Amino acid sequence: MLERLRKGELTVGSLATPFNMSLPAVSKHVKILENAGLVSRAVEGREHYCRLTPKALQTAAAYLDHYRTFWNQRLDSLARFLEPSTRRSRSRRKRNG
Repeated sequence: MLERLRKGELTVGSLATPFNMSLPAVSKHVKILENAGLVSRAVEGREHYCRLTPKALQTAAAYLDHYRTFWNQRLDSLARFLEPSTRRSRSRRKRNG
């Protein structure tokens, strides 16, 4: 849904179109995204228009980037630690195989 809203404002009905979901189910998803601050909704008559809230997405991206760096460093360290034992295992298999 967020990807679709990235292209611009949509009604809840239009947002629901590609998904195999009922309109009330899509509305519940939109409500959750609203509560998370990722989407804003405007009501005009009977139509509900949804749009992305970029500031909240930027905050989420910064948070995820921090942890991406953290985990990349940890996993790289683990790979370096395991690398010699992986080589030994491979050479043993070649000799025994």
